[in-house]
Amino acid sequence: MNILLVGSGGREHALAWKLAQSPHCTKIFVAPGNAGTAQIATSLPIEIMDFEGIGKACKVHGIKLVIVGPEEPLVKGIVDFFADNEDLADIQMIGPNKIAAQMEGSKSYAKAFMKRHNIPTAAYKKFGSESYEDGITYLKQHSLPIVLKADGLAAGKGVLICNNYVEALAEYELMIQKNKFGVAGSTLIVEEFLTGIEMSVFVLTDGEHYVMLPEAKDYKKVGEGDTGLNTGGMGAVSPVPFLSENLQKKIEDQIVKPTIAGLKKDNIDYQGVLFIGLIIENDSPKVIEYNCRFGDPETEVVIPRVQNDLVELFTAMHQRRLHEVSITVNPRSAAAVVAVSGGYPGNYAKHLPIFGLDESLDPERLLFHAGTTFDSDGKVVTNGGRVLVATSLGQDVQEAVKKSTEALSKIGFEGINFRSDIGYEFF
Repeated sequence: MNILLVGSGGREHALAWKLAQSPHCTKIFVAPGNAGTAQIATSLPIEIMDFEGIGKACKVHGIKLVIVGPEEPLVKGIVDFFADNEDLADIQMIGPNKIAAQMEGSKSYAKAFMKRHNIPTAAYKKFGSESYEDGITYLKQHSLPIVLKADGLAAGKGVLICNNYVEALAEYELMIQKNKFGVAGSTLIVEEFLTGIEMSVFVLTDGEHYVMLPEAKDYKKVGEGDTGLNTGGMGAVSPVPFLSENLQKKIEDQIVKPTIAGLKKDNIDYQGVLFIGLIIENDSPKVIEYNCRFGDPETEVVIPRVQNDLVELFTAMHQRRLHEVSITVNPRSAAAVVAVSGGYPGNYAKHLPIFGLDESLDPERLLFHAGTTFDSDGKVVTNGGRVLVATSLGQDVQEAVKKSTEALSKIGFEGINFRSDIGYEFF
């Protein structure tokens, strides 16, 4: 079948790489794609929010399966757009509908869901312009640190950890009164600060059944030793070495099963990926957030470890047959290291030439493109803050990270920066 991937990052390149291995895949299209996906798929110059354009492309190219990478099209209803169009309704859409995607699209929606279904998470309160003064009183009485979260999508920038009351009150005012994060922050939640270690689990659900993919841990700080500003992710590892059988069972029994059951009880027909961010404290898991799509850069370590045919897996999900599926996982460790532009996550230059991409890598070292494009001469140049992702397999995390950093050391562009200590606590 012909398949369309919506998106342009490392996540989409990793998914395209995996889909291309399936005998069920005839041709892959990516909208809009990048210089890496262009090596294995046909790029379509269509933006991710152009639902009409994506729909027309599906008809022109005979697309039978669409995988939506980023969260914004899902939250804004791309799945509903296809379902409501009789010419597109038969296309298999991988991703939840608009209502179900509010699990990521609205923090307060997700928190209310967790409270309703007794799913462990941090204590919280919701505030907006109509309850502004109540929020000020609440903040002054809250223990430190204080976590402020924009209710809506804020491009990964809507979470603030405030270490004193002056900072918390100032940021609170900026979000609600001064529109720091636009509409996304006009409502916010004030949340209890949790201590522990973070990790993520990935669940595929057909609305009735579910299967769990490999877990992952990502690293968001730009600097070595988890220092500096938060980013979209500087790397990830899978499996997570501290995940014991006992903790795995707690996560499934206390979080995954109640979440799937809660969605069904609330009459939310959730078909797609449920990416659950967790924090583990004293061997007990709590939910930080739900996401309605694959994570990035977590996808770049999760997908290379999945040995199932991805097309068959997505088709079983669409046909509500996930109870017939068993996930087979490569036991080796995977580590992704992200090469970013100089200045990221602040201001950075674009369209810088990239050298060394022709360096031969062994089969256990993969190079996924994230923020790349072509210049007028057809040469690969940078086109984003996160530029490339090197993923390697090894006997353990340390070996996998070493392979990935060695791969990136052969590649260069002006201002290139990457962390050599991804997974450092497991060395």
